[in-house]
Amino acid sequence: MKTFDHLTVVGLREWVALPDLGVAGLRAKIDTGASTSSLHATEIEPFERDGVEWVRFNAHLGTLVQLRHRRCEAPLVAIKTIKSSNGHTQVRYVIRTDLALGDHVWQVEFTLACRKSMRYRLLLGSKALVDGQLVVNPGQKYVQDKPVFPVTTTSSKGAA
Repeated sequence: MKTFDHLTVVGLREWVALPDLGVAGLRAKIDTGASTSSLHATEIEPFERDGVEWVRFNAHLGTLVQLRHRRCEAPLVAIKTIKSSNGHTQVRYVIRTDLALGDHVWQVEFTLACRKSMRYRLLLGSKALVDGQLVVNPGQKYVQDKPVFPVTTTSSKGAA
């Protein structure tokens, strides 16, 4: 049997932070069936700053019971057409930002989408799992410790 000693094990649900956006204590659903990661966002507004396309939005962090949000800004990476699991297509803005999970930090691309009917405000897709060198144990939840905020680990920006 092959083993993968260089990979980090995560469960189906994990606590994450988005330090560049000032977001901590966010529960993420790990979804190997989704290619792209997604963040619950509303009031999405594209704008230009110093000749670069950016987007500002409300990132929703709480649950349906305990609502909270944060106004965020990030450079716009792309605009993608995403096909959901139910077959619907939607045009979404894409950002790239640091994601902290346990003591590991790396760059992840997120589509901004309304996920208000979803239990988890952040979905971590397979591209992020590959880039973060993660392997999922589907029988576990919250394997990694909550990221310390502000994140004090060394970021692996630029590494992929």
